[in-house]
Amino acid sequence: MTFFKDYTHELIISGILVVLIIILRMVSTNLVRRFAKTSHIIEYRTNLVIKYIHLLITILALIAVVVIWGVHPKDIVIAVSSIATVVGVAMVAQWSILSNITSGVILFFSFPFKIGDSIRIHDKDFPIMGEIEDITAFHILLKTEEGEQVVYPNNLLFQKGISIFTSHYEEKEFMD
Repeated sequence: MTFFKDYTHELIISGILVVLIIILRMVSTNLVRRFAKTSHIIEYRTNLVIKYIHLLITILALIAVVVIWGVHPKDIVIAVSSIATVVGVAMVAQWSILSNITSGVILFFSFPFKIGDSIRIHDKDFPIMGEIEDITAFHILLKTEEGEQVVYPNNLLFQKGISIFTSHYEEKEFMD
């Protein structure tokens, strides 16, 4: 019982923070969806933006909780920079993963094609033509006319020429 007596202030502030997080997530979701409808952005990209905003809110909330419970900001900076250094070294060692993630971010914001479009990848050794079924941070998933599913790395999309054929499907709302 002394725990609740000793940490009443921190518990109250943490409770307020949880309520604030829930409100921020709902408000940000509604704002992004409203913006997507007015700007006619396809729903798949909208859901990804919402996920990234929720991730950012969660990270900021975790930092706030750590500060509320008495960890010094200097210690947080040291821990985060140490983790970032280890992750950075690991990512440089795996350049292809970093290259795919960077390509995925570029594809996300430039979106030259979308799910449902048919594309032809001009590769002299292994030309591929198929319909885009999914776009992720690391690769795109294509379905060929023969029904074969092809996973194609994002970084290779920037190294090859691509022909884009517009979607023969109606744009529909994507929910995950």
